Amino acid sequence: MVLVLTRTYFPDGTNGKLEYEGKFICSTIELPWINNEKRVSCIPEGKYLLKKRYSRKFQWHIEVVAVKNRSFILFHPANNAQKELNGCIAPVTKLSGPGLGLMSRKAFAKVKNLVYKALEKGESVELIVKS
Repeated sequence: MVLVLTRTYFPDGTNGKLEYEGKFICSTIELPWINNEKRVSCIPEGKYLLKKRYSRKFQWHIEVVAVKNRSFILFHPANNAQKELNGCIAPVTKLSGPGLGLMSRKAFAKVKNLVYKALEKGESVELIVKS
């Protein structure tokens, strides 16, 4: 399975659209691009593997694996990139501004179900991030 995240960059945040086989899944929000600096920047464009991950804070979620010079880059719910993300990606149902969105939990559930079904079938799941 290959998911494609197409981004638009703004000074206050990064907005994106997540697609699978050319079909829109949801919008995304991230921090602005600040040279891949830990905790303040979105991750570089490129190709990444996704895997299941569990933590007390986010319960079951998705990890973006092998991001250069970064660790624990996750897909998890958030509606405000500046206040709730440290370099991670948040699916949102609707964009409301640069790095801002609405109804993230609903969009995250949609992404998680899609990714987990593929992983449970033994498929690898790739994420291509581009602008």
